[in-house]
Amino acid sequence: MTGPGVNAAVKTQPLDDRLSKRDFEALSKFIYSYSGIKMPLNKVTMLEGRLRRRLRVTGIATFGDYCDYLFNQGGIEREAIYLIDVVTTNKTDFFREPKHFDYMRDVALGDIVTQFSGRRIRVWSSACSTGAEPYTLAMVMSDFVQSQASDRDYFILATDLSTDVLQKAQKGIYSSDIMAPVPPEMMRKYVLRATNSHRQEMRVAPMLRQKVGFARMNLMDAKYPIGDPMHIIFCRNVLIYFDKQTQQQVLTRLCNNLAPGGYLFIGHSETVSGFDLPIRQVANTIFKRI
Repeated sequence: MTGPGVNAAVKTQPLDDRLSKRDFEALSKFIYSYSGIKMPLNKVTMLEGRLRRRLRVTGIATFGDYCDYLFNQGGIEREAIYLIDVVTTNKTDFFREPKHFDYMRDVALGDIVTQFSGRRIRVWSSACSTGAEPYTLAMVMSDFVQSQASDRDYFILATDLSTDVLQKAQKGIYSSDIMAPVPPEMMRKYVLRATNSHRQEMRVAPMLRQKVGFARMNLMDAKYPIGDPMHIIFCRNVLIYFDKQTQQQVLTRLCNNLAPGGYLFIGHSETVSGFDLPIRQVANTIFKRI
């Protein structure tokens, strides 16, 4: 059997190949233990569609051969990152859920400056996908520090489980459609247009890109190696993929890495109701560390 990284002719996958119940259960169990993402039986067709692309890359002929390679031949260590890249959902937009950024600009940042004496404001985009969220944060932060009569600075840590999206995020290149929500004044200051107008691409300006550090991180890990506590943490539209127990664990670890008085932002379809956490709600899906 041809495994990943082996130089061999790529085999053609049978069109009628389907995941067996046993193989689906083995994959879903691993995906859950590794990433916290639930993969119920009604997701089998979706998983098959996404895995077919991975099978073409590896040259493995069938789902059965792929699962045999993963679970019986020790391939899971090599393939885990790529498997998780396949199953993760990475929808993102600039200024998504805009009221969060309004609150950050109008309330949270001023409060942080009052509370904390340090020069640098630390912000964490904990599920950054292809980079629209951390670069949006950078635009808001840059405008804010420019408005301050002080030497305040900022740094944004942007992490994700998927190596594929992190590579795209680091480039900072987006279609004009994805950039459309960026306000005109910010567009003028922070976005570069392609010299070839037919490409319809834009790139985040270097002055912003250098303020964002990208790294791979799994929110299922017992510890988050992020250094000093953060003043602001964004963890939006991730908790919805976890069960209640995993949500509690992740939220607890996030709060442990949030400075007292700092702010946690979650997605508008998410809740912390029923969890024992050291935070209080200050606005819709916005919380402050006690």
